[in-house]
Amino acid sequence: MKMSTRGRYGLRVMMELANRWGRGPTPADVIAENQGISGKYIHVLVMGLRAAGLVRTARGPSGGYELAREPSSVTAKDVVAALEGRNAPVECVADAAACPRASRCAARKLWRDVATAVDDTLSGITLAQLAARQRGMAEGQPDYVI
Repeated sequence: MKMSTRGRYGLRVMMELANRWGRGPTPADVIAENQGISGKYIHVLVMGLRAAGLVRTARGPSGGYELAREPSSVTAKDVVAALEGRNAPVECVADAAACPRASRCAARKLWRDVATAVDDTLSGITLAQLAARQRGMAEGQPDYVI
């Protein structure tokens, strides 16, 4: 299963905001420079994140973006769902009616298991944890997560 650029970059934007939690809005150009993402694309991503209630925007000279909730209360799943929608690897996992073979297809159970594993992994890590991991990597600390 391949995550789109939208989901990958959206998670990077949210990690940047998590690292800046409590410091007020972060301008798009700062995020763009730090994450190597165009400012225009950041605006597109933030529209989806804002609609999901994950990001607040502020206008004006000290404007920018900030998390709408504490980083410890936002999971990677929240971000991916806001930008990607369902994470089903094949259509029949989310909608059995999409495939006439769904009721007698042994592979459908496999795809459901894959979707569940991805969902559990994304649900099991918060922006606070990802931000801490990122800071540790920047400082050269090894990541011993198993």
